[in-house]
Parts: sequence; C-alpha cells; structure tokens
Amino acid sequence: MTKKLLLNKPLLFGMVLFHFGAIGALFFFTWSRLLLALGAWIVVGSLGIGVGFHRLLTHKGFETSKWLEYTLALFGCLALQRDPIRWVARHRVHHKFTDKSGDPHSPKDGAVWSHLGWIIYPDPDFEGQTYYKKWVPDLWRQIFYRKLMGLAWLPMTIWGIVCYFIGGITTILWGVCVSTVLMWHFTWFVNSATHMWGSRAFNTNDTSTNSLWVAIFSFGEGWHNNHHHSPVRVRHGLAWWQIDVNWYVIWSLEKFGL
Repeated sequence: MTKKLLLNKPLLFGMVLFHFGAIGALFFFTWSRLLLALGAWIVVGSLGIGVGFHRLLTHKGFETSKWLEYTLALFGCLALQRDPIRWVARHRVHHKFTDKSGDPHSPKDGAVWSHLGWIIYPDPDFEGQTYYKKWVPDLWRQIFYRKLMGLAWLPMTIWGIVCYFIGGITTILWGVCVSTVLMWHFTWFVNSATHMWGSRAFNTNDTSTNSLWVAIFSFGEGWHNNHHHSPVRVRHGLAWWQIDVNWYVIWSLEKFGL
C-alpha cells in the first residue's frame, strides 16, 4: 500500500467506543443478556451479512421477493458495516482484483490492513457516484438502496432504543456493543484470516483458503476458497462436514416458498 491515506478519526473513535462497551458489558453479565447478544449476532451476522449483503445482493446467488430482499438489507445495516451499495461495491471489487493491485483489503498489504486498516484508512477511490454506478448498477437503480446510503444508521438506532427499554444501558452494552463487535471481527476474519491460513481445495488465482473456525463463527463464510472458486454458487460448504449455516438458512427459505 503506497498511497497516502488519511485516518478516519471519528470512525476509529466509534470503533474504540464499541469495543470498550463490549468489555464493559462483561461486568454486567446475565444469561439473558448473553442470549440477547448471541441472538442479535446470529440474526444480523447470518441473515443480514452472510445471506443478505453477500450471497443475495453481491453475488445474486438466489432470488427472492423484494420485501424479503429489503428486509435482509435492513438486517445487514444493523451490523454497522455501512449500507448495501458501499458494502457490495467493495466486495465486488475484491473479487475482481483479489490479491492484486486494486484489491481493497488484501493481506499482501499487511495482515492488520486486511483486517481493519482498510476501514479506518478509507480510500477515496472506492467512493462516489461514478464508482457505484460502475460496480453496483443493479442496486444504484433502486431508490430504496440510494436512500439507505444516508439512513444506514437508523436500524441500529431503533434497535438500541429497543434494548434500552428492555433493560437500560446494560442491555445496550450486550445487545448492541457485544453483538456488533463480534460481527465486525468475524466478518473481517474472512478478509484477513482466510487469505492467510487454511486449506485450499481449488487452485484459484489468489490466496483464498478454507477455514473451519472462521466458517463456524461467520455462519459459513469461512469456506472462502470454495467461494472464490465459484463466487455465484450459493452454497459455500461443499463437503458434508463443512458447516454452512447461511446455506441452511437459504435452503429453509426455499422450502417455505420464500
């Protein structure tokens, strides 16, 4: 990474604050709060990021109704990983230039960079109407996603208010901070760990690997070498033992006619 990029201090401050909130939550442990955090992590991490942002919106691995597509997109916004247009655009660019010049978060630019450096040092080349129209024309044409670019904070704000009325500040620490920090890191491990460590079932032109532990904590996204071999394929865990919760969710949606 030779380009001089500026640190996004407000974003870094927010990330640090969430991490302190997650640590502080440990001093107010109850089983019900833990279950709330795990439930939020599972629903948002699987339905929102894995199924919605990734396998549906980015790769078009399956089709569904607009109401369900938009619902999954709103769940994805709860992960505080920006809105669908920005998320999908960055991921499509990653697949186009994996581990080459132009990849937004390759470990070849450093392990820390691939994990979170690319987030706190945003590259302006990956922003703007021209960029979005090129990489996500399908989403850009829909007013819902364009409006959501400025409102991606709203679902989490509503969830935070709900948590407050359930149990006050301590419930916010668990339902918002703990679940979000878990989602952040296990999503980021797909960008970092599964391009550095693991096994390779396919000889792809990149460093993608399959990782059981990342797959478990990212609901199936850790079978990354399988995914890079066939990006549109909606099932990432190809072997019977490769746990792929996001595929099980999509399979279930199909069985229910959704």
